[in-house]
Amino acid sequence: MPLQTAKGVRDIPPEEKMLKNKIVSALAEIFELYGFAPLETPMLERYETLTAKFAAGEASDALKETFKLKDQGNRELGLRFDLTVPLARFIAMNPNMKLPFKRYEVGSVFRDGPIKLGRYREFWQCDVDIIGSSSMIAEAELLAVTQAGFRKMGIDVAVKVNNRKLLQGILLQAGIKNNLEEAIIAIDKLDKIGKKGVQEELQQRGFKVKEIETVFSLIGMTLTALKSKVKQELALQGLKEIEELMSYLKALEVNVVLDLSLARGFAYYTGTVFEAYDTKGQIASSLAAGGRYDQMIGKFLGGGREVPAVGLAFGLEPIMDLLKLRGKIDTKSMMQVYVVPVGMVKEGLNVAQQLRDAGVRTGFDVVGRGISKNLEYAGSLGIPFVVIVGENELKQNKVLLKDMTSGLQQLLSIKDVVKKVTK
Repeated sequence: MPLQTAKGVRDIPPEEKMLKNKIVSALAEIFELYGFAPLETPMLERYETLTAKFAAGEASDALKETFKLKDQGNRELGLRFDLTVPLARFIAMNPNMKLPFKRYEVGSVFRDGPIKLGRYREFWQCDVDIIGSSSMIAEAELLAVTQAGFRKMGIDVAVKVNNRKLLQGILLQAGIKNNLEEAIIAIDKLDKIGKKGVQEELQQRGFKVKEIETVFSLIGMTLTALKSKVKQELALQGLKEIEELMSYLKALEVNVVLDLSLARGFAYYTGTVFEAYDTKGQIASSLAAGGRYDQMIGKFLGGGREVPAVGLAFGLEPIMDLLKLRGKIDTKSMMQVYVVPVGMVKEGLNVAQQLRDAGVRTGFDVVGRGISKNLEYAGSLGIPFVVIVGENELKQNKVLLKDMTSGLQQLLSIKDVVKKVTK
């Protein structure tokens, strides 16, 4: 039987996993800098949790792409398609939690959808959410986190922002009063299939040509022009929230672009939505995205409560693909030093342990190869230093340190090796 992975998933070899770990560490550092605490939720959820009308929504592509299965008790389960719905379920199950609650979570999510560069069926998300604040300050904080996170990774992004209230209000003003969610899902594809494609999809969904033309005339306006044209109450609320958000972003020195067609594909968004894209266009998928979902948690709780919430997800796979395209994978090992004993195995093990005790990531020749083979091995993995432990070196209480980049060899004490390697 030929061995192969399931379609849309992939193995992550060590060099890529090290890059992923670096990204996660960099983002976690930023999240904690902004006051977010870690949380972990399960990959498996009850299917009714994922399919709740106020979660993905019946018209959402995410629901159609949900992996469904049953356990041995014949209970219907699903693999989570994002980290937001499990968070909402967690908050609803812990109603006495002190708010606001600022959390981040990193983990795998699953969608049985189309595959392309930057998009897979199993992929990681790195989420930050603020629960319990209806102020646009929460959105501003998340967008500041977005800018800081990508700066730390050395990626220039363009961040698009919109407000679902404004978009829904525009649709209502255009005469679209039924199936708003279907219209929004179609409009959200503007970047992918273009204006003509969206117009055709809207017509296929039963919307009138005049309604569609009115929508496109309004979403094509600037914010200033739109203020004089929009009369619908919900749209005016959205405009007010956008203006408030922009004032906070100015204070934080965060740059965004208003895109009135941006909707995000999930039914649970109720206000602000945003997406971040690579400015060089090497990856078509968004690198981060999110928005406000004020109704989901309250509906899980029942009783008509509203719990304000806003969140953001960084897509680790497209970020990794982008960094790989830019040649950011430069090593295949975490080792800083590789110890090669020359007939002095026990002494070599002791040297390796001394280096590890000093905090140096150290490997050891466990095969018993000669010096040349070991140097070749270390070079192939990109290990920067090799320590050779031989009888003559030990008589002087020293070891031979070889710099694999420059080729320079020095006879040094263990203490000096540590200083050299960690410099």
